[in-house]
Amino acid sequence: MKKRLSSILRSMVIGGLVATGVARVLILLTASPVPDPASGRTEPSLFAPIISSNWDYITPVQAWLLIVLLAVTLICIAGWPIAAWLERRANPSGNRLRPNLDR
Repeated sequence: MKKRLSSILRSMVIGGLVATGVARVLILLTASPVPDPASGRTEPSLFAPIISSNWDYITPVQAWLLIVLLAVTLICIAGWPIAAWLERRANPSGNRLRPNLDR
């Protein structure tokens, strides 16, 4: 059975949102509540309100990971309704393609 592109994109959107949330939580859990004397970076306490406005607790690699995850998720969010519209346009009768179950 062939999956429709809109179904694949929907799954990717949900997976991307979950993966981005998990990555954010893991980054927050790895943040140290103690300042790093070598780099001078001030690491905020875990889940402190300052985290939302101060990005010093995140490393460049972690920032790029979040950027890539968010970009892929946003592309899938934009592509999902377009793919669904193209699929509906290709099948104007409104009947969804169903597998033959009489075999």
